[in-house]
Amino acid sequence: MTTALARPPVRTGDDRRDANASAVLRTVLDHGPIARSRVAALTGLSASAVSRQVVDLVRLGLLCERPELAVGRGTGALGRPQLPVDVDTDRLAVAGLHIGVPYTTFTLLDLRGQVLYRQEISNRGRTGFAVLKPLLERLPRLIAALRGGRTVVGLGAVTGGAVDPERGLMLRHGLLGWRDMPLRELLEDATGLPVQVDNHARALTQAEILFGHPAARRSMVQLFVGHVVDAALAVAGTVHQGPPSATGDLGHLPIADRLADGQADERADEDADDAALCHCGRRGCLSVAASDTTLFEAAAAEGITAKPDRAQLIAAVQQGDPRADRLVRERARTIGRALALLADVVNPDLLVLTETFAVLDPAYLDVVRAEFTLRSHLHRDADLLIAQQRGPDALAVAAGAPVLGELYARPVRALAATPARHR
Repeated sequence: MTTALARPPVRTGDDRRDANASAVLRTVLDHGPIARSRVAALTGLSASAVSRQVVDLVRLGLLCERPELAVGRGTGALGRPQLPVDVDTDRLAVAGLHIGVPYTTFTLLDLRGQVLYRQEISNRGRTGFAVLKPLLERLPRLIAALRGGRTVVGLGAVTGGAVDPERGLMLRHGLLGWRDMPLRELLEDATGLPVQVDNHARALTQAEILFGHPAARRSMVQLFVGHVVDAALAVAGTVHQGPPSATGDLGHLPIADRLADGQADERADEDADDAALCHCGRRGCLSVAASDTTLFEAAAAEGITAKPDRAQLIAAVQQGDPRADRLVRERARTIGRALALLADVVNPDLLVLTETFAVLDPAYLDVVRAEFTLRSHLHRDADLLIAQQRGPDALAVAAGAPVLGELYARPVRALAATPARHR
């Protein structure tokens, strides 16, 4: 990644220290291994300020020196060799939970967002507190057993629906039966770790800003399509929260279920079964038209799969079942229309789609792009629309992204909150 950071704002006291530390750390994330002199040039900080920050960041376990890459070492050149620095991926780790409808993903990440460990834990159809109870019991043992001598600096917890990161509350998740669930409090009590809670679309957006496409730091829209349909917006490297901590409710964007060449498909029936009826009382809402629940139930109803099941539908698609292909392409076109509407309203530098089939097979992303190009009035280049690049690890990385985002924004303050027993 080649995006350079802007000159850090002038601050005082601890805020200034954290701002300078963040500028150095983010620059090394983008360009490391990198010499201190180059860090100074990119951040606008003085050489002495960069040296002080590097010493502190190495001590905290965030950076490491790379003497084997030193310029001038072993070459006979005069002067002290410059020791490049890089993000330390060996001493610290971040834990994460993505709490979905069918299963929860537990993960450990290094500071570059690489997955050290990932485990999917079935929710077995549970709702309410029953989803969390086994997790609260298992998490302390999992973290202790898997950290491998690393310091675990925090736990991220992300899920769909309306989430208040400031208070650590899951405000509303209809499919999980949650309302005002004190997610942060429960997880902090169970693990003793500082916990950052967020919506999974915002967390995916934060991960893209940190580790993904350079354009994400200018402006981007993230669309997540799963059992829940969510979107998030970021401008100038900052993820929009919205009052009260709600980016928006894209799920009720009106999208007709089936269209062909701009005309209503004769197969569409106003008296379709209740599966096409949104809880808001309307038909054609994106959360129904494009959700995994709708797609998997349609596959089972047509006899493509034995039951509404992701793995079975993926298998049918990969085996070349034309009925499965048709269903997935219909959803891809629906998603393309939704993204065209979003792009025309927001006009971002980047659109990122997190959806199972577009990630698995570029042919389905091409369907989304074709519909996007057809429907967008701005006629933007379809190359601004990409699929999530992390593939199966996307939600695992997103789970830890709230902690990593805080760590890169306020490294000194974030590490001060890590309990000694996790070091």
